[in-house]
Amino acid sequence: MRAIILAAGRGERLRPLTDTTPKPLIDVGGRPLIHHHLSKLADAGITEVVINVAWLGQMVERALETGDDFGLSIEYSREPAGALETAGGIIAALPMLGHDPCVMVSADVFCHYPLERVKNHAMKGLGHLIMVRNPAHHPDGDFAISPTGKLTRVGSTLTFSGLAVLHPQLFAGWTPGRRPLRPVLEEALDHQMLTGEFYDGLWSDVGTPERLADIRAQLQA
Repeated sequence: MRAIILAAGRGERLRPLTDTTPKPLIDVGGRPLIHHHLSKLADAGITEVVINVAWLGQMVERALETGDDFGLSIEYSREPAGALETAGGIIAALPMLGHDPCVMVSADVFCHYPLERVKNHAMKGLGHLIMVRNPAHHPDGDFAISPTGKLTRVGSTLTFSGLAVLHPQLFAGWTPGRRPLRPVLEEALDHQMLTGEFYDGLWSDVGTPERLADIRAQLQA
């Protein structure tokens, strides 16, 4: 199984920090944020990784190189200025990801979810999303999980964590270009092709100076 780490975003809400440092290289817990993801992927036995890059992407590539320091093989999917958003970035990287389900990791989240669990998930559709409690900045959530494990719009909503296993067929029929992920997920959800799993451990969307300071404080404590 391969993985894609989504690392092309500008990090607009973290400016001016991200004017000179790409968000994946921001220090969290004594090392760059993306290092945590790479270590967890290696620990889970997922050794082939694609990273999409755009803003300050050369800095990310210089910092990680081919992934040897992590016991990984890293390829880079280079996007144009402004990036392609989540679905657009994955579609552009599909030739590198192969035909089997792959792990998707958003580079701007910090999470203790054990990736070996999602790696071993038996796919029963086009995607399996890790869901978390709704944070204060996203109180309405995204989707609910039915008693059968399917994602649905009905029930108590949870927030998509940014961690998932996705089948390439999820993107069949979607044209390349700048494209968000939510419409792709909603189409699959309407066909009952997405499952979900609730995770109640440490998770943070490191998207603002306040949330960055909060996760740093939690890890230091």
